[in-house]
Amino acid sequence: MSSASSTFAKNPGGVIKCKAAVASGAGEAMVIEEVEVNPPQPSEIRIKVVSTSLCRSDVTAWLSQAQPPLFPRIFGHEASGIVESVGEGVTEFAEGDHVLTLFIGECMNCKQCVSGKSNICQKLGLERKGVMHSDQKTRFFVKGKPIYHYCAVSSFSEYTVVNSGCAVKITKTAPLEKVCLLSCGTAAGLGAAWNVADVSKGSTVAIFGLGTVGLSVAQGAKIRGASRIIGVDTNPEKKDKAKAFGVTDFINPNDIDETVQQAIKRLTDGGVDYSFECIGDTEMINTALHSCCDGWGVTVTLGVPKTNPNVACHYGLFLTGRTLKGSLFGGWKPKSDIPTLIDMYLKEEIKIDDLITHNFPFKDINKAFDLMVAGKCLRCVIHMPNE
Repeated sequence: MSSASSTFAKNPGGVIKCKAAVASGAGEAMVIEEVEVNPPQPSEIRIKVVSTSLCRSDVTAWLSQAQPPLFPRIFGHEASGIVESVGEGVTEFAEGDHVLTLFIGECMNCKQCVSGKSNICQKLGLERKGVMHSDQKTRFFVKGKPIYHYCAVSSFSEYTVVNSGCAVKITKTAPLEKVCLLSCGTAAGLGAAWNVADVSKGSTVAIFGLGTVGLSVAQGAKIRGASRIIGVDTNPEKKDKAKAFGVTDFINPNDIDETVQQAIKRLTDGGVDYSFECIGDTEMINTALHSCCDGWGVTVTLGVPKTNPNVACHYGLFLTGRTLKGSLFGGWKPKSDIPTLIDMYLKEEIKIDDLITHNFPFKDINKAFDLMVAGKCLRCVIHMPNE
């Protein structure tokens, strides 16, 4: 599959009409509609999307009953594409550049960006209002009616507009239909192991949830030299796949006569050095903390909760030396760090291809959602038309 064969709509600098998957309400099937995509404003770029993968976060937001409802909306944030046009003041991108989209940006100038301690950009952090950072307006319309954005990206559209700080230029030798996973899930898991937990050689690890993020954590822990990596999942079909990513022990909570933390402590002489919650279940964070050892055990939470966003746990877990950390995009500074991960993939130092379980043409995007809801896929990559 050639990722560089895409052609551009013939209206540089003007409104582009193209197809997008529009969600009209929570849990309602996507409808492929003709949308108008406005030209990029100052500090923005317009991208022809080549490939975009479906992340669990897309599904969680799609099903959410949050108020006020942000519909109609175009989801999608793990994407690769080609720059179609650039807005005023943009100098780092040019037409034809290959890029990955970023759901959190990097302005490189704010307190957070220059601190060296964080990747939570004050200007281009998580966008929750469904509009562009710059002017709080949308770039999508259907018959004059505005359509909300998602995560500052909205990649389930043949064309999208993002802030130039929410994209990173990548080498044209990277296959766009593969590296789109580094826009979120794969990078998030690797970074949680390397940047946030800083997994050490010979250590023990427990991972709760063996989806794309969890398997990427396992891959990162294996590369760091962890001696034992325990994967926890209720889906028995994950067992063999997990081994390929470095998991040494598999626990299905439905198949044991003890609690998960008891099983993990028994296997590791008192608890693991690091545990990772990759499900989006705040009750599981408590289990992950209990699975860590006294003194220095570290729990990292990566999942986005579907319900019950509050974490409740006994203070004694921390009094005895455990640490709970949150991780957004694995701590990576996206524009600065993602090119390094691209290079590692091209050198076959990290795996991406094995995380892609399904490929769909854009017209079949609802099949990808069905598989994700049913728990029958890791990553579904959706391929946009090449014309």
